[in-house]
Amino acid sequence: MADGSTRKSLTTTGGPGRAPNRAMLRAVGFTDADFDKPVVGVASLFSDITPCNSHLDRLAVKGREGVRAAGGVPQTFGAPTVSDGITMGHMGMRYSLVSREVIADSIETVCGAMNHDGLLAFGGCDKNMPGCVMAMARLNIPSVFVYGGSILPGIGPDGEPLDIVSAFEAVGQFQTGKIDAKKLHKIECETCPGQGSCGGMFTANTMSTAIEAMGLALPGDASNPAVSAAKERQAYLAGAALVGCIERNIRPRDLITRRSLENAYTTVLALGGSTNAVLHLMAIAREAGVDWSLSDFDRIGAKIPHLAELRPSGKYVMYDLYRVGGTPAVLRALLDAGWLHGDCPTVTGKTLAENLADVASIYAKPQDVIAPIDKPKYAHGHIVVLKGNLAPEGAVAKVSGLKQRSITGPAKVFDGEEACFRAISEKRIVAGDVVVIRGEGPVGGPGMREMLSITGALMGQGLGESVGLITDGRFSGGTHGLVVGHVAPEAWVGGPIGLVKDGDSITIDADRKVLALNVDEAELARRKAAWTKPPLRVERGVLAKYAKLVHSASEGAVTG
Repeated sequence: MADGSTRKSLTTTGGPGRAPNRAMLRAVGFTDADFDKPVVGVASLFSDITPCNSHLDRLAVKGREGVRAAGGVPQTFGAPTVSDGITMGHMGMRYSLVSREVIADSIETVCGAMNHDGLLAFGGCDKNMPGCVMAMARLNIPSVFVYGGSILPGIGPDGEPLDIVSAFEAVGQFQTGKIDAKKLHKIECETCPGQGSCGGMFTANTMSTAIEAMGLALPGDASNPAVSAAKERQAYLAGAALVGCIERNIRPRDLITRRSLENAYTTVLALGGSTNAVLHLMAIAREAGVDWSLSDFDRIGAKIPHLAELRPSGKYVMYDLYRVGGTPAVLRALLDAGWLHGDCPTVTGKTLAENLADVASIYAKPQDVIAPIDKPKYAHGHIVVLKGNLAPEGAVAKVSGLKQRSITGPAKVFDGEEACFRAISEKRIVAGDVVVIRGEGPVGGPGMREMLSITGALMGQGLGESVGLITDGRFSGGTHGLVVGHVAPEAWVGGPIGLVKDGDSITIDADRKVLALNVDEAELARRKAAWTKPPLRVERGVLAKYAKLVHSASEGAVTG
């Protein structure tokens, strides 16, 4: 067991002067023996507002059992969550990215106040994962993350597999008369068959996979399904592993390094993950004090191919990956290819390579979820960092599955998502347009909303390949199409995207990594001189605090 002199919890419980503190802890079940053990915070982001988190209470109980069995004392507490899928398409999405900071603040607040010796965190929906890991990096106490796991695929009216993106795209199909209201309703009813996070390689599965590759979760954590005994066993083992981390003094900042971040992003690229990984990995790096920038994402993207046939750019979901070996089998293949740093330490007390020593590569048996390394889906990373006079600090594009990777066309400018969605519903967007949605950045939104309702409707109308879309907001991991997000600086702070007018020519070129407004510099200078800084949209509350503190998307949209 950890040396008592190194236990933070003794600040709360040690010595005669802490008799009142111990008295209160006895009221919640502590015994004399418990005060000689490490005290562990168990952060459960359980909530029945979303299927992503509705089973985390059950997993947290298993985690507590593991902590107890290994000689620790668990203390469970909650943290909030926001459902990205449910808040999509309306003002509730303003709170999504903000919730990442609130989660990190909440966990830091409880563990810091209680002087916990370690942290076991359970998360499900998109912002849970980075929020928990950001708190771990801040606190730098031994920590293990447990992902709630992915949902099983739904079964559509024609026997086809469904996920949440199916429902968003069905809206666009309904708008164009491709399906009727009855079929739309059937898709709605069957899309989410139970507990777990969205099934494709969207943001939740992207970040859980990245965290596993980074060494902060047990092997298989990202791919074990939510409704499986494997996930419950893993929750128990994670509790035991955390106590082992306390004994060995393995801390998050020992694990979050440039090399482990490279492992994380390499895995994201190979699996076709969400553009949100760029924001979240940058934020995690910042909290851990690791130097990391957009150029690092671009550097790795130039050499790592896209291998996975996972939605939204493929036909499979995480459950299909689980069936053929899961994340450990993928990591083993990437390690064998020389693309991962196998010497990085992990929460098991072993290196990444040691964890994978007895794991069979994804290529050990026939399967078609992960393409052969010598025959990838795409030779280079599907996430591209663009720059140009429209995005001097950078912007992020997801180009997986695109036949057309560039477009030059007239701008159709919308101040906010709602105005754009109305235009799509009224079929005012046509092939060749470059849609501009601004005022949705970290400050302007505030909160940098995702645009899955927009992209889903465009795909449903058959415009995904023929229309460009740029925004200072974000895109869901379920997005596909010729779309560019995270445009920085954002419109609300004077970024060039705020100077665009209807009809201006815009070029998106993923191959040349260019995002350009084809207007001469003198005209842009005149527009800039006439621009006035708008007031914040929200005057009080958490959104106002966020807008006043948040940094640019090019820095991870962090508040600290």
